[in-house]
Amino acid sequence: MPRFGGGVLAASGLLIAASACSTLKNDSSAQSADGRSRPSAFAVAAEGNPAATAANHNDGQSVFRDDTFGDEYFWGDTLQLHLAIAGSAHGGVGPGLTPKQALAAGLKVDVDRLDKATVDAIRGGKANLDDPATTLALLKANAVVGVHAYYSGTSMTPTRIGITCAFCHSTVNDALTKGIGSRLDAYPNRDLNVGAIVAMAPTLTPFEQALKLDSAALRKVLHSWGPGRFDAEVNQDGKAFRPDGKTAATLIPAAFGLAGANLHTYTGWGSMPQWNAYVAVTQMHAKGTYFDPRLNDPAKFPVAQRTHFYDVRSTPDLVTPKLAALQAYQLSIEAPTPPANSYDQAAASRGKILFDGKATCSRCHVPPLFTEPGWPMHKASEIGIDDFQAMRSPDGRYRTTPLKGLFVRAKGGFYHDGRFATLDDVVNHYDGFFKLGLTAEQKHDLVEYLKSL
Repeated sequence: MPRFGGGVLAASGLLIAASACSTLKNDSSAQSADGRSRPSAFAVAAEGNPAATAANHNDGQSVFRDDTFGDEYFWGDTLQLHLAIAGSAHGGVGPGLTPKQALAAGLKVDVDRLDKATVDAIRGGKANLDDPATTLALLKANAVVGVHAYYSGTSMTPTRIGITCAFCHSTVNDALTKGIGSRLDAYPNRDLNVGAIVAMAPTLTPFEQALKLDSAALRKVLHSWGPGRFDAEVNQDGKAFRPDGKTAATLIPAAFGLAGANLHTYTGWGSMPQWNAYVAVTQMHAKGTYFDPRLNDPAKFPVAQRTHFYDVRSTPDLVTPKLAALQAYQLSIEAPTPPANSYDQAAASRGKILFDGKATCSRCHVPPLFTEPGWPMHKASEIGIDDFQAMRSPDGRYRTTPLKGLFVRAKGGFYHDGRFATLDDVVNHYDGFFKLGLTAEQKHDLVEYLKSL
């Protein structure tokens, strides 16, 4: 069962989870889902040069969680998204966004950035979660994960609003209530309805002009994405829908467990810094530099060629100086360990033998990385699926997905587009495609092993 279909990582669209019981501490240690502490990759690396490594880690964490790279001028000044959030009663437009609506759209709240009075009010049911004013208070506390508001004076209504890497690539552990808890950095937010949030903006003129769509058609595209999906290529190739009519948006990927893995998207666009720059500049619309002559192709990437997204230069450059620290932090985040009671350990032990043997999974998912060292790219015909998403990338191939922490990525399904709802479906696909001849019991054992990674 080689190649678990198309790659997984880095930021899918906005640099871009399912809530789970695992957490990453801020003190250089990681905690597994069953509560067992273990040293993180950062802690191990810090033995060499603690001061330098700690500085990169802390700076990178700050960038990941809170740096908008200047994109607030786009989301604020240009699209005026902050006005739709505030509502007319608070100097904005429309009804505003209540906390209940924000949580329903998949936005998360960092409980550790709330004061005790606010936490107690939410816990006791005394916080008004039906009032946009409460949303503004959460923004003022800088507690909405991945969203950073900017203010003038003491006003509660922001003058601009921007997004960060954590917008798509962090969630919370629901410690206080659903959607409100401690951060889980690098988990894909499979609850987040990015398209619906963007569609709230009073104006979408830049997107309409780039894609040559009117407002109604563009909002139809955005609403087609649904929770946990983002299309990081539609503003390059203009392909909003697959040939079968389904959305072309892909699942937001995980951003953990990437140390040692080469290429960091489902279709292997490039290295982690390459994709971070791509997302920051072309998706978050930050002020930075991005150069990729592969996009200067009017046949394959007509929108990018028309909008000059293949060569973007901003002064000052607010992205490039932060790529190294951001990468250092991302590489320090290990994949979470599944809870011990979430799989059958005896069956998993038998499944490991199958993984390395009859099922031939380890030929491509090479332990302990569970992806291929070197160039982990494969044509669609090699893994038995269509090539639509692969052909939207410069290389035209799918990347072998690292498999650790699969339990976090179960929501929304597996593969880049969630075409397989369960791991059983994935195993059945490969059993049939590669004619492995696995028995029902062997398939079960193999799934239990995958759940243990």
